[in-house]
Amino acid sequence: MKAARSTSGRAHVVELRLDFLSSQAEIARLLGWLAREETIPTFIATCRRRRAGGHFKGSGADQMAILEQAVVAGCRWCDVEIETAEQLSAVQVKDALAPARLLFSAHDFRRLPQNLPVILRRLEAFRGSAIKIAAACRSLTEARRLLELARARPEVVVIPMGEDMLAARVLALRQGSALAYAPVAQSTAPGQIPFHEMERVYRLRRRFGKSKAGINPQTKVYGVIGDPVAHSLSPLMHNAGFAARNKNGVYVPFHVRDLPDFIRAIGPFQIAGFSVTLPHKERILRHLDDCEPLASEIGAVNTVVVRRGKLYGYNTDFTGVLRAIERRLPLPSSSVLLVGAGGAARAAAFALAHAGASVSIWARRPQRARALARAVGGEAIERRVIARRSFDAIVNCTPVGLHPGGGSPLETRELNCRLVMDLIYRPLKTELLSRAERRGIETISGVDMFVAQGVAQWELWMGESAPETVMRRVVLAALQKEETSLRR
Repeated sequence: MKAARSTSGRAHVVELRLDFLSSQAEIARLLGWLAREETIPTFIATCRRRRAGGHFKGSGADQMAILEQAVVAGCRWCDVEIETAEQLSAVQVKDALAPARLLFSAHDFRRLPQNLPVILRRLEAFRGSAIKIAAACRSLTEARRLLELARARPEVVVIPMGEDMLAARVLALRQGSALAYAPVAQSTAPGQIPFHEMERVYRLRRRFGKSKAGINPQTKVYGVIGDPVAHSLSPLMHNAGFAARNKNGVYVPFHVRDLPDFIRAIGPFQIAGFSVTLPHKERILRHLDDCEPLASEIGAVNTVVVRRGKLYGYNTDFTGVLRAIERRLPLPSSSVLLVGAGGAARAAAFALAHAGASVSIWARRPQRARALARAVGGEAIERRVIARRSFDAIVNCTPVGLHPGGGSPLETRELNCRLVMDLIYRPLKTELLSRAERRGIETISGVDMFVAQGVAQWELWMGESAPETVMRRVVLAALQKEETSLRR
C-alpha cells in the first residue's frame, strides 16, 4: 500500500498494490473489507504484471478481472500499465473498468528512456484521466529531463526512481507532478520516502497563506549535498525551523557523487542554498563565484547561498566548534589535539587557533596534517606519541564512529585529557565518547556543534534569527529515539 500526495491539496490518495498480495483469496478479502467501509479516501487500484515490473503472474485478462473487482469495491482510479493497454486496447480497458478514472503508466526500472516524448505520446493516445512515467535516473540531469514532462501539465505524474533520487522525488511536486508516492509499509520502488517521513520531515501537507499545497512553485528549495548523506539529520532540523517560522521552504538531501552534475541542477531546480558535507567541503570551492575570507582561509565550505544565480561560500563549522567548546574550556590557555585533517578539521583548527588555543594535529595522512598545522601555527604529531602526551581537549574531526560503521579513531589509553569532543552527532554517544566516559573524562557530543553550525546556516539563508530551541529539540529527540531503538 502506498499513499500519494496530490498537489491539489485534497485528501490523500492511497494506492493499493494488489499484485503484492499472495493469492486471489487475499485480494478478495482486502477488496471485501474495502467494500464494507463507509468513509474511505480515494483509492488507486494497481495490479501490475511482471512484464511491467510488478508481481502479478496472470494474463492481461486476469489483471482486468481483478481491477474490475476493485472498482466494484469502491476504487475510483485504476493504474493500467502501457503494456496491458496496448495489448488489450484502451477502449476495452475503459469499458471493463468504467466508471473508474484511468491512470495509464509506463515504468523503466533500469534506465531513463531516451525516447521520453514518444512514450508520452503513446500514453496520451489512450485518452485516460492522467498519465504516469516512472523511470530510474542515474543523475540529477536525467531527473530534470523526466520532471520537465510535468511542467504546466496537471494530468502528468513523473517519478524519478533510484536510491540517489530522494530529493528529486520530493521536488517532483514542486516541478509540477500531480502526485508523489510514499510507502505506508513495504517499499515498492528504489528511493521511496516513507509516508510518515514525507509528512513529518518534508511537510507536504502544510499550507502557506493562500497556497493549497505544502510544496508549490513558490517553495524555496534548500538541501545538503554529500556522499553518503542518508544519515544526515539536517533535513529534520532545517525543516523544523521552516515550520516554526511558517516559511514556505523545503530542505532535502541530495546524494551527490558527481559534484558538477549537482552544480548544473542548481538553476533548473531553483535551489536557494545548500549545506555541504563530506567529501565536497573542499571540492566545492572551485565552483563558487565568491567566498567569505574566513572560509577561503580555511579552505573548506559547508554553506552556500545562491544569490541571483551566483554561488557564495561560507563556513559555519567554525562557529559551531567555538560555541560548543568555549563554554567548557578557557581556549587561550588550552592545548587541543585534533584527529583528522579534512574539511571539518580545518574549520576546527582555524577556530581554535583564532581563539588562542595551542593546536596539535594527527591524521592518517601525515602530509595533510603537516600542511594544516603550518596553516594555523600548530604542530603535526605522530600517532605513537599521542599516548605519551597530555592535552586539555581532544577533538575527533574524522568520520570514524559514524552510524552505522561505529569504531573509534583513538584507543582508550590515548585519551589523556580533560575533555573529549566528537564532531560526529550520529550516534548521540559514539564509541570514542563512551571510552572517554569510562575514564571519567568530560565529553561533548557533536550535537552541540551540529546545531550551532545549522543555526548559523539557517540565518544566512533566511536573513533572520533561527528558532534554535526547536531545531535542537527535534535533533535530540530523533537521536534519543534512534538509540532507544538500537538498545532493544
